[in-house]
Amino acid sequence: MLRRTRTQISNAAELAKALRASEPVRIVLHREDDLSGEALTAIALAKERSIDVRPLSQNQLTRLCQRDIAPELLAMVGPPVHSELADALCGASVVWLLVDTAYPGNAGFAIRTAEVSGANGVIICAAFDHEERRAVRRTAMRADRFMPVIYTEIERAIDAAQEAGLRVVGIEDSGSHAPWEAELRSPTLFVIGGERHGIPAAVLDRCDDVLRLPMDGFVPSYNLQAAMAMVVGERLRQLATRD
Repeated sequence: MLRRTRTQISNAAELAKALRASEPVRIVLHREDDLSGEALTAIALAKERSIDVRPLSQNQLTRLCQRDIAPELLAMVGPPVHSELADALCGASVVWLLVDTAYPGNAGFAIRTAEVSGANGVIICAAFDHEERRAVRRTAMRADRFMPVIYTEIERAIDAAQEAGLRVVGIEDSGSHAPWEAELRSPTLFVIGGERHGIPAAVLDRCDDVLRLPMDGFVPSYNLQAAMAMVVGERLRQLATRD
């Protein structure tokens, strides 16, 4: 099965071609003024297809694009952003499950870390109310525009991940080995626990593997997104060095 990824289009003519070919363009971002005729044509095509089209400042485009000089527009091609749980997991390479996260800000930073590392989605199992979920989106810099962020129950998330063929890998101080001692290339649901109590024992029992992050300080705990960053960095290293 092909693993689903998100790609950027930063050329107006290429975007128009993709739209005419009915490729899965999900969002189009463009600078606020001085657009070329080709860019205006591509934007009009996107709006005709009810694709999310948004103006951004030049600085915002520069931060988002993968080039030294920001283009006049930037589009994302990939799987649907607003997905049901099973659809988000089907064909995924890596999804993150946040269990009992206490602080919306930490959840938001975790979403941002997941998105920039190429994750296919984030599942949040936490009792956030409407306002707290808004705070999550703000802290995530609206990364939910580019990949699914789904709120659901823990057991339902793990059941769906296993049904989709993903390994379930926990990150907890009860783990027996470091991330660089494990194989992280295969399709995986990474589970990371809340700031107060970590991953519940019942969830650890369902994990196929549990990783331990080395710690050598007096306070034996990393911030949530720092722990994630260590694992995603090692996973990306392994993918880059694949034979």
